[in-house]
This record gives sequence, C-alpha cells and structure tokens, in this order.
Amino acid sequence: MTVRGEREEICVVSDKNESIMKSVRNVFPNVPHYACIWHLWKNVCGNFKRSRNTLSDLFYSMAKAYKNEDFDKLMAKVDKVDHRVKEYLEDAGYEKWSRVHSIVNRVRMMTSIIAECINGCLVEARQLSILEFLEEVRILFGSWYCKNREITSYTKDTLGRRFEKVLIIKASKSSKMEKVCSCGRFQLDEIPCAHAIVVLKEKNVKDMHPYCSDYYKPDALAKTYEIPMVPMSDKEDRSAPEDVVAETVYPPRYRRLAGRPRKRRKRMQMKRLQ
Repeated sequence: MTVRGEREEICVVSDKNESIMKSVRNVFPNVPHYACIWHLWKNVCGNFKRSRNTLSDLFYSMAKAYKNEDFDKLMAKVDKVDHRVKEYLEDAGYEKWSRVHSIVNRVRMMTSIIAECINGCLVEARQLSILEFLEEVRILFGSWYCKNREITSYTKDTLGRRFEKVLIIKASKSSKMEKVCSCGRFQLDEIPCAHAIVVLKEKNVKDMHPYCSDYYKPDALAKTYEIPMVPMSDKEDRSAPEDVVAETVYPPRYRRLAGRPRKRRKRMQMKRLQ
C-alpha cells in the first residue's frame, strides 16, 4: 500500500529492521508502528525451540483474537507451556502485535507479507548495479501499478471481490447463530459478522453493504491508484543540473566476504518497537 501523508486510522506493519523503524519515526511520527506477527513468531521459534510446535496455534490465535478475555485465556495457556515465551511477548508489547490491544484498527494487516513478496521478486535484481537495480524496481512497480489501476476501472461491485466473498460466507453462517453479538469481529473487521447479519435480517435489512467499511469498496482501491505512474523519458531527452553532472559519484567502499554471497535475508531479532 502506498501512503501519501498521514491520515486517521493508519498504521505501519514491518519487521524490526532498524532502518525501517527510523524512517517511519521521521516520515510518520504520529503513525503507530506495529510488528509483523510472522517475523515475531520466527523470533520466538529461534529463541525457544523447545516450545514452538506446542505454541504455534496459540500464538496466532492470540494475535488475531477479537476479545480481551479470549486473549487472556490463550496467554494463560502459553504461560503454562513456557513462561519465558509469555515474558518475551510481553516485552515486545502486546499493543504492537495483538489485534485486540492495538490503538488503531489493524483490520487484516497482521503481517508484512507484501514486502516479502517484493523481496522475492527482486532476488535476481540484487546482483545488478544500483542504477540497474532501481530501474528493475521502477519497472516492477510500474507494471503492478498499471495492472491494479486497470482492475479498479472495471470493478463495479459494491464491495471488492475478496470482501464480497467474506460477506457471503458470513451470511451463510448467520442462519446457525443466535441473535446476540458479543464476538467483537464486527467492530474490528468492520464487516458484518454472522451475529450482526442475524440482527440485520430480523430488522428486514436486505442490503448489508452500507454496514461494511468504505475501506473494502472499489472507490478506496481506485483512490490508491488514481495518480498515474508516468514512464520515464529516454536518456537522450533527460536534462540534469550542471552541478549534478559535474559531480563524480564513487561506488561505496565494499569488502567482499569469503564464500558465496547470501541471497536470503538474515532474520533479525524482533525488539520492542518504539
């Protein structure tokens, strides 16, 4: 997602990479910075190998819990299995990785998988010089941007396709539910849960779409890609200031390490996000 300036109810989700944390503090000083639950779990696995198989489901259930009481029950089970894991997650800050404790609604943004996808697409490009690498990045982003912009132009549904399916599935579940809602999903997901759909049906509400967040609607996607990404002109047509042309830019000092260069990133330990 491209963020152009700060606005209400936005957040940044990343691993603990110090450069990202510093950039976010500088560019978005008032935007909360949350931890990617996948990276956090990998750190738990690296530090507490004995408990990882037992705690995996508990951790992800806690991170995605909708109610405080559910979170507390799961954490109590974690404490019984390995109190060190509880202390580690506590030190990371519940508000940084738990959906129910976050100060803004994370909706479904629990991981930084999109960044990992980009890294995967640029594995081979890392072998290029910096200018050639940036050109590959520009081409990659430009093609994705144009493709998504085209998709938004012919999306006419009230909700995006993905969230239309979510609404249909929850509507089908509603026939088996009681007419009381206390699950917390409606408030955090901002799309009617099965319980809420039962209540709406009882009130003869046929159209559920007005009760869904605008975030899930095509207009929100269209706004993301409303500014066109214009291709760069040919090198022959570009002009640069004289002081830039006159400056000689040398490559950074670099000492090649022994062995074959790593292509996969080294996982860093997740610390408390400030």
